[in-house]
Amino acid sequence: MNATLLALLDSRRPDRARPVPAARASPAGPASRLRRWADPAAVLAATALIAVRAAGLGRWIVDDAAVTFAYARSIDEGLGPVQLPGASPVEGYSNPVWLALMAVGRRLGLFDHGAFLGVSDLVLYPKALALLCTAGTLACVAWAARAVVPGRAWAVTLLAGAALATNLSYVAWSFSGLENPLYGLTAAGTGAVLVRAVARGGLTAPRTAVTAAAIALLAALTRPDGAVLMAAYPLVLALFVRRDLARSVRALALHAGVVAVPYGAFLLWRHAVFGLWVPNTAVAKAQQTPELAQLAQTGALLTYAGWAFALIGALCAGAVLARPGTARRALVALLVPLLLSLLAYGVLGRDWMALYRFATPVWVLAAAVAALSAVVLWEAEGARGRAVLVMALSGALVLAHTGQAAREASFKAHPTLSMCFVAERYGQVFNTYAERLGLRHATVALPDLGGTLLTTRLRVLDLAGLTDRRIADAYASGDMRALRDHVLRAERPELLHVHGAWVNKPGLTVARLADAGYVPLYRQQNGGDFVRADAVHDPARIAAVRAWAAPRLDHLIADQDHTGSCGATLTPGQGAAL
Repeated sequence: MNATLLALLDSRRPDRARPVPAARASPAGPASRLRRWADPAAVLAATALIAVRAAGLGRWIVDDAAVTFAYARSIDEGLGPVQLPGASPVEGYSNPVWLALMAVGRRLGLFDHGAFLGVSDLVLYPKALALLCTAGTLACVAWAARAVVPGRAWAVTLLAGAALATNLSYVAWSFSGLENPLYGLTAAGTGAVLVRAVARGGLTAPRTAVTAAAIALLAALTRPDGAVLMAAYPLVLALFVRRDLARSVRALALHAGVVAVPYGAFLLWRHAVFGLWVPNTAVAKAQQTPELAQLAQTGALLTYAGWAFALIGALCAGAVLARPGTARRALVALLVPLLLSLLAYGVLGRDWMALYRFATPVWVLAAAVAALSAVVLWEAEGARGRAVLVMALSGALVLAHTGQAAREASFKAHPTLSMCFVAERYGQVFNTYAERLGLRHATVALPDLGGTLLTTRLRVLDLAGLTDRRIADAYASGDMRALRDHVLRAERPELLHVHGAWVNKPGLTVARLADAGYVPLYRQQNGGDFVRADAVHDPARIAAVRAWAAPRLDHLIADQDHTGSCGATLTPGQGAAL
């Protein structure tokens, strides 16, 4: 292999990663038709490989996704961006484009209406969109590869697809119901546009500037950290353009205008409607000014992806970068959005959810870099070097897959909080509490929101602050006393649930709840379900509800990791079927 790498450093050797001239005609015949269908076939095969891995997660949808689903329901019903009818507008979501896709799906009758072949469309529709985005991501990889290795783009696609299929983080979060697959698609689209522009000499063309800007805008409206991709085109332009400064300035101005005008309009709309320049979710999560030390957390991604595959990918990329030519320029262009995505991941606050939820664009671009570099290197090698490279990559992928086996088994057994569990445990159970306690117009305060919003008939006070401006401000300022005063003195919800960190973080302890007049209905960990005693006219009802709740909730909580169906539809007012 050392001889292989040394050979690549020989600048006298012709660059074999040169794009085929556009005017060159392809010979007719079966071989030509086979080459024509090779890339689409690779996209379909790689998509199928990822879909098979995703099928192992069953019908799991993470509860955070259901918050977006609830907002989509409100928007489609003409209520505006509110969590529930009658609530004030609060931007309790951070994925406007994904929210729009959910609302459009609901309007078309494809989402939040029922079941298809026994599967709820609350599960089927977002997973179908994820599959389309995955196919689009791989199509972008193939499109980029055709500009560098036109006869081997299918190999780049298959290798990138295999790398993504072995990566449970990519698979799980792409099919979680969240916006991750669309975010990954925008990252792949950005990389593809830049690679083709650099490889084919159209970097300053107006079409390139506009396309790159449009994709970057889509990324920024898919996730707030997606705005980092707005810098990809200007950076690549600065790296590669040495002549015709005037044309470069015009292209940069065009790119900036296409991004700034609609994004600026969106920010003005956000401030006019919600009174904030950022999503309320960002306020609630108390995202602080990033520090340089935070970038160190990106090192965990290397360990997770597998050191063998990361090392081989880096060696292949280094070998390509060491040799002048089209492939090197294309790889540099692809590395720019990858490094920007790594930067965005590094400065984000740590996420409590498993499997690196915010790393999806990193996985996509890293897989594309490794796959493209390996195929370029393979084309430059003789039979022995090719054999070594294939064995090394195959072994690295197997190690990456087996290295994640334990995490996969753990995640399947204990997936991140599911929409179905929350819908049953908090939405339906608290509906039943209210009915049995005679609380007609009650408020429930709790931190687990998505499934609750889809099923509750009660007014909801979000203790996590995602959909509550006052609570979000308290988290942002670190003023937990203000949060407790708001909840226990100003709002005084009739029903309340806390457990785990939602007891310790805001200080809503059992003792403080008792001092505020709350009595337990069901104890869970260091918290549980509570009712304000003076809201119930007949104290005997509280004892009856306790007796009803204990055996049923014990069973439900013990089985909370199931990923099965919670019914064809989730509608307000559903009671506990326990």
